[in-house]
Amino acid sequence: MSIAVVTLNKGRGAHLARLLEGLGRGQAPDRCIVVEMGGDDSPLPTLPFPVERVFLAGEGLPLAAARNAGRRAAGDADVLVYLDVDCIPSADLVAGLSAAARDHDGLICCAVRYLPAGAVHDGWTEADLIAAGHLHPVRHFPVSGVAPSPQPGLFWSLAFAVRASTYDRLGGFDESFSGYGAEDTDLAFRAEAADVPVLFLGGPLAFHQHHPAFDPPLQHFRDIAANAQLFHDRHGIWPMDGWLDGFARLGLIAPEWREGIRPLRDPTPEEIAAARLPDDRPFS
Repeated sequence: MSIAVVTLNKGRGAHLARLLEGLGRGQAPDRCIVVEMGGDDSPLPTLPFPVERVFLAGEGLPLAAARNAGRRAAGDADVLVYLDVDCIPSADLVAGLSAAARDHDGLICCAVRYLPAGAVHDGWTEADLIAAGHLHPVRHFPVSGVAPSPQPGLFWSLAFAVRASTYDRLGGFDESFSGYGAEDTDLAFRAEAADVPVLFLGGPLAFHQHHPAFDPPLQHFRDIAANAQLFHDRHGIWPMDGWLDGFARLGLIAPEWREGIRPLRDPTPEEIAAARLPDDRPFS
């Protein structure tokens, strides 16, 4: 069984180095694909597995297109393990996710521990990261084995595995979703319609490295507004509704946005700065 890890990078070189360091501590994948959305070509460390860089031209964060480019670069791999660049895998993550994908035809997510600022340092240990990390309060994982997600909207593309053949059958991520937001939820809803469940895997972990976060994520306002409307037109429900309510409170979209999203203006730099979360908040 051939395993390819796919990650996306744009200006997160320090995070990428930690991700690769984590991969080197566990079962090595057959290859790692780094899709560069920002043109970073700085040298990578020597690793016990091949790393290929794929350069994707374009503005913003073309997440759907980048993940699909990573899949194409993975070639004849049997299993795809997607890790966001800000994730450090536990030593058993690649082995655990790939074994689960071998045994279960689904979108298989692992638990993620969110790290506060300063938690990762030279000489870090997995025990350090477990002690410092916070589990997400909404997603509940079994102690071991797999369990179905209560609903497909809880799928996250932060850290998951899927059979390459299933990814291809689903058509990958829909590149109609431009930039940030809802492209992963759309994949999960399309998967459910094709009898491909979202599964939660107990045991292996990903550790989310801290970076500035915003609530609501005003820096992605236009992408979220457009992608939410596209998702609603396709699936009949609104994704990211908490963020959309936040946009409405700021007067960025009309209060009656559930009748159709109509952007009124862009957020100001001051509003974006005010939405930044404190560094001690592990997630929004």
